[in-house]
Amino acid sequence: MKKEYTLTIFTENKIGLLHRITVIFTRRHLSIDSLNTSESEVRGIYRFTIVVTTTETMVRTVTKQIEKQIGILKAFYHTEEELVYQEIALYKVPTKAFAHGDDIESLIRKYNARVLTIEPEYIIVEKTGHKSETQLLFRELEPFGILQFARSGRIALTKQIKEITAYLKDLEQYHNESKEETLTYN
Repeated sequence: MKKEYTLTIFTENKIGLLHRITVIFTRRHLSIDSLNTSESEVRGIYRFTIVVTTTETMVRTVTKQIEKQIGILKAFYHTEEELVYQEIALYKVPTKAFAHGDDIESLIRKYNARVLTIEPEYIIVEKTGHKSETQLLFRELEPFGILQFARSGRIALTKQIKEITAYLKDLEQYHNESKEETLTYN
């Protein structure tokens, strides 16, 4: 049975790594629903967050294949229930839409969104939440005219604290020891 999985991949900062990771999905005819990369809490280690809809067997296989790549330190997959996650969406709406009374202002309050900037021609609204929440606000803003819309990829942290934190501390220690050995030999 297909369902949504979030892969968290910890990597070194290597050129071409993103390409090698995405090729693994392409070869298995899997679409990536969301992709986000950033530094992790450990200096020099990066976090890729990838969302796919597939079977558990397939996500397990993909995770193992990703871990075999040079530059990959560790890869995990999680279900929605195992994570705390958010996305951010930006909506550019014409300033004249605010002339229709309190409708847009009420929507912004209803969805706990906020106004980022007000310009003569447009206003940019920000909404943080799950994809379904940002899509609902999009649908309600559509009648007022959306000039532009962008949504980020998922950012996620696991509810389980020990697994990744302990692993990252081990990686940080290994990373520091490797640097010390390099300095010693030079």
